[in-house]
Amino acid sequence: MRQLTVTIPDDFYETFISFFKHVPDVSIDENVENEIPLWQQEMVLERIKNSKPEDYIPLDDALKELDKKWL
Repeated sequence: MRQLTVTIPDDFYETFISFFKHVPDVSIDENVENEIPLWQQEMVLERIKNSKPEDYIPLDDALKELDKKWL
């Protein structure tokens, strides 16, 4: 038997699963622990769209600020 990992669009998920549920000896394991909810994806995209170049800081500076705050 072989194992396959597939990434599919959210709107095709139900169709995909319903098709494979009828195939003998197929097991479907959903890995949702690392899945980012759609509402959170939309929120991040909205924030990116509304951000200005002057809002960005270099990663090194951001890490230094975090070190100051938490160490």
